[in-house]
Amino acid sequence: MTADLAYREYGDPANPAVVFLGSIGSDATMWAPQAHALSNRYRVVCADHRGHGGSPAPQGPYTVAELGGDVLALLDRLELGAVHLVGLSLGGAVAQWLAARHPSRVRTLTLLCTSPAFTPAQGWIDRAETVRTQGLSSIAEPIVERWFTAGLAERDPELIHRHLEMVRGVSDEGYAGCCEALADWDGRGDLARIVAPTLAIAGEQDPATPPATLRTIAEGVADARLEVLDPGAHLVSVEQAGPVTALIARHIAATSTSGYTAATVPAVPAPTDRADAHAAGMLVRRTVLGDAHVDRSIAATTEFTAPFQDFITRTAWGDVWNRPGMDHHTRRLLTLAVLTALGTEHELDMHIRAALRAGTDPGELVEVFLHTAIYAGVPRSNRAFALGQQALADLGEP
Repeated sequence: MTADLAYREYGDPANPAVVFLGSIGSDATMWAPQAHALSNRYRVVCADHRGHGGSPAPQGPYTVAELGGDVLALLDRLELGAVHLVGLSLGGAVAQWLAARHPSRVRTLTLLCTSPAFTPAQGWIDRAETVRTQGLSSIAEPIVERWFTAGLAERDPELIHRHLEMVRGVSDEGYAGCCEALADWDGRGDLARIVAPTLAIAGEQDPATPPATLRTIAEGVADARLEVLDPGAHLVSVEQAGPVTALIARHIAATSTSGYTAATVPAVPAPTDRADAHAAGMLVRRTVLGDAHVDRSIAATTEFTAPFQDFITRTAWGDVWNRPGMDHHTRRLLTLAVLTALGTEHELDMHIRAALRAGTDPGELVEVFLHTAIYAGVPRSNRAFALGQQALADLGEP
């Protein structure tokens, strides 16, 4: 019997559908960066595996075939035929099963940080036993530790806390049952049966499914392509959210035009590049400035201002802020220094508040403003201190 999966949906239901299946221990919110960025072009559905998020947790053990059956039932319930399917880890195993056994339901396949067989099986059986006897919270920290590189964990403790809470929100039986599904599953013999255009994405530092494992998939599926992102651990979709979103968008767009008329698929491939840049830029923009600010900007967009909004999203956020040569924290501080030097108070105030909301230490703002005073003038830095003081007061900081 199938489980009635919970899901989150974004975008216009009339658009082609992209379905996301997540890692064991996650819920649908793990795909929020991709969902927000792709929802302007696609109907995005992010599903919770049984026992995860809002989905029911029948008594285990489960099998990957049962988990795949749950997804098929969801597609039928939503009246979705063939979809663009994206899966990470456990979600990648389910996605492989669906693509091999039900090829008519999968238009394109994107597999992240997954494996055709999660060996050795005994480790998963032991983990299921631990969760049933001691609770999932007993192993939540080591799980999340493997999801992100050490550098990211050190820079963004709030991210780690948020994902720990995600893991702790999964039911013990649901997690244990999915462990047993992975222990029982071996899809290596099915790789050659997959006919959907396939993209495999690996994280260079992923301890669970390293690049060599994804290379096995790419070599086993006809015409599949492998991308390796560095840095990146098991949840590369979060750590490298912008590049992952752009890779998914490009993969779908490059292989999804068959069956559409010229009237419904405007100008490819040039607009595809613009759309990829816009999707990646919107994700970075939300990450840096926060959803509330970006939502207000989008709501205020008019026909007159839309070209500028598109331009700034693609160029500033999709290109410059997305370059690998400097992390977002460093770019924040540099932006604050430049805006202080130029005296652009509205933009400066916005970036000060965004930095504080993102957890930037107020002491770092002090150093930026003092440094700028030396090279750009005391009056400008004096005004920056005033704006910073007001932002701290408004946000309840000491």
